Amino acid sequence: MNIEQNQIEKHNDSLVTTHQRRLNFLKEDWSHVDLESVIQKLVDFQIAIPSWALGTGGTRFGRFAITGGEPRTIEEKIEDVGLLHALNGASGAISLHIPWDIPQNAESLKSLASSYGLKFDAMNSNTFQDQAGAAHSYKFGSLQHVNKAVRKQAVEHNIEVIKHGIALGSDALTVWLADGSCFPGQLNFRKAFENTLESLQEIYTALPDNWKMFVEYKAFEPNFYSTTVGDWGQSLLYASKLGKKAYTLVDLGHHLPNANIEQIVALLLMEGKLGGFHFNDSKYGDDDLTAGSIKPYQLFLIFNELVEGMDAKGMNHAKDLGWMIDASHNVKDPLEDLLQSVEAIMIAYAQALLVDRKALNAAQDNNDVAKAQEILQNTFRSDLRALVAEARLRAGAALSPIGLYRELDIRKNLVNGRGVNTVATGL
Repeated sequence: MNIEQNQIEKHNDSLVTTHQRRLNFLKEDWSHVDLESVIQKLVDFQIAIPSWALGTGGTRFGRFAITGGEPRTIEEKIEDVGLLHALNGASGAISLHIPWDIPQNAESLKSLASSYGLKFDAMNSNTFQDQAGAAHSYKFGSLQHVNKAVRKQAVEHNIEVIKHGIALGSDALTVWLADGSCFPGQLNFRKAFENTLESLQEIYTALPDNWKMFVEYKAFEPNFYSTTVGDWGQSLLYASKLGKKAYTLVDLGHHLPNANIEQIVALLLMEGKLGGFHFNDSKYGDDDLTAGSIKPYQLFLIFNELVEGMDAKGMNHAKDLGWMIDASHNVKDPLEDLLQSVEAIMIAYAQALLVDRKALNAAQDNNDVAKAQEILQNTFRSDLRALVAEARLRAGAALSPIGLYRELDIRKNLVNGRGVNTVATGL
């Protein structure tokens, strides 16, 4: 289904008086800041939606369909991201996972995506599952495998993903490996690293000049004794050895408990090797929960380092890093969950934009610990939802995305069009 602009305008008309009052109060509070510049940065900032996040997620124990109407094809997934983008004005890209979503007609898909104001973000390969008809299994690894034939199969898959991406207008490849070991002695760590590096180098040579390779890391799961790209240091080592087109990708859930992600981000950015993000949240491990639902202060602190570091390098906030959500919606409507995640990310970004850098730097230079903490916490505790809503309003989107989603009964309409028992391709 499509959301008509007049439906958005009618919704906004019913809320604009209250919104304007809140925005005016905020402008008075932050009169010393160029809020127009902040609002424009929020308008420009886009967060990619992964094709696999548009259906109901699952756990190791089961997958429970919620309401139906899940997208059955790539075209329907593009339609769903189009719905999100119409509602929030900040979801202007879709990221495909191969072979869950193999494009059959790239030009047709590009035309469809363009009609919704979307582009194709980073392409994602899959060597963590055995594929139907494949000659070899990835049970004991893919790019690290002791068998050269298995490694060759995994390399060829990644090169095929690059070709699909070129046809769609993408400019990045994300490589995440489940490779590792479950028990001591199972794996020679040095040989596993060397095999993986050799495989990645073969993939790297297939990248077009304007492409990036994102090397994603994960501390554990599905292998629990070791993972071949287990942390940001290992990812940085691979990226440094590969070359200038290779970068580290940070998934917020791919760390051991209490890891200082904001410090990791700062150092990767300093080294010019931070490629982008997969946003989610966690309580215990790689929980893939809604961004900002558990640790909103950490999300703000990460953006605080991002804004400071990107500005120091003269980087474009909207274009120079990859921004994407990677979450699993086990008990929520996936589209509502994604709207919540985008909102949380935009709020954290807005908060980081309003940090008084000059005062913070002075406090740091004077070792004024309490003052530095107050500067960050005062900004974090400020309610900036009206600022983010104003950015949506100027982008032609809804003042209350979930509110309009429910007003229009979008899920019911999707169920009516697609059926109750549909299951999204991929997960």
